[in-house]
Amino acid sequence: MNKVISTERLPIKLWLDDIESGALAQAKDLANLFYAWKWISIMPDSHQGYGMPIGGVMATQGVIVPNAVGVDIGCGMIAIKTTLKETEITIEAVKEIMGKIRDRIPVGFNHNKEPQSWKGFDDAPDIQIVQQELKSARNQLGTLGGGNHFIELQRSDDGYIWLMIHSGSRNFGFKTAREYHNKAKKLCERWKSDIPNQDLSFLPMETQDGKDYYEAMKYCLRFAEASRALMMEKAMGVVKLVTGADRESEVNIHHNYAAFENHYGKNVLIHRKGATKATVGLQGIIPGSMGTSSYIVEGLGNPESFMSCSHGAGRTMSRSEATGKRKTDRSLDMETELKRMEGVVHGLRNAKDLDEAPGAYKDIDVVMKNQSDLVKVVVKLKPVGNIKG
Repeated sequence: MNKVISTERLPIKLWLDDIESGALAQAKDLANLFYAWKWISIMPDSHQGYGMPIGGVMATQGVIVPNAVGVDIGCGMIAIKTTLKETEITIEAVKEIMGKIRDRIPVGFNHNKEPQSWKGFDDAPDIQIVQQELKSARNQLGTLGGGNHFIELQRSDDGYIWLMIHSGSRNFGFKTAREYHNKAKKLCERWKSDIPNQDLSFLPMETQDGKDYYEAMKYCLRFAEASRALMMEKAMGVVKLVTGADRESEVNIHHNYAAFENHYGKNVLIHRKGATKATVGLQGIIPGSMGTSSYIVEGLGNPESFMSCSHGAGRTMSRSEATGKRKTDRSLDMETELKRMEGVVHGLRNAKDLDEAPGAYKDIDVVMKNQSDLVKVVVKLKPVGNIKG
């Protein structure tokens, strides 16, 4: 841990020195919430979000906060170690693999042309927003989405090729988050609740809306996990077709969710928004940007972070700043970013693609150093091929 801020109702524990002003203001809002417990933990990749900063971890008593989970419920990572050694793959093979994966997995706003099969569709909770989205979700399962979602082929420091995918719950999560945040806002307005702004509106867990949101959220987690698994099955199929390699170990984790956990002898609801669970020995994935290192880690179970760690490198600028749509002196330069991507097969073609370029993100190695008391590195990965959502 880097420092503690003790000026608010609850302490704020920071695993970084350079937190941006907007994220710090949001952390202070969290620390003054009447329903927050113990302290607020801020991970080293933190940056400003809606209501709660990305990279924030908060424990609550009796309430759940939709914006402390976020709009992409269940967004997370899956990584597979293959049997292929990095010395056995050529640049031509990388290009073929990435091209075939792009043909098989829809990205951005594209969906599958045919409904996908998943047994979870048969036991969806009887909650209106979930039932309303079921039909379209059948075509969204196994699709990447856009934003910071990606598929990467990577080489590891143990000499093997890995596959990694970052994706979420698609419209399931977005619609669920929006629906229940609006319900929470109306409730807090009616009660004239003592919260700093509407973005931190909450639902008591004793209410039907609170119970329904929690169940819908858990279903979004299942959907997101199944969606990542389906994409990985397709991507691994391509790797096997091109190289003959098989899969070895697999990790599949979430980083936008809330869960009941016991900390310091008390059962509380832990909200992790852009943060990953890091109990002792639990394997996790911490990606960098599309041109920098990623890490397979094991949790150290640090109680001061509520046994959590970062979910990635964390942004240093918004997408509109990076692409130049928002005119600032921080916009990225295409030539510089292409140099940073040397040696990686990628789709960085024009200014609109710069939103996820390496320069838009913090230095992942500094992020990892800042959380050396939260996780230990198991494997370091470097990208050789990248598909941007």
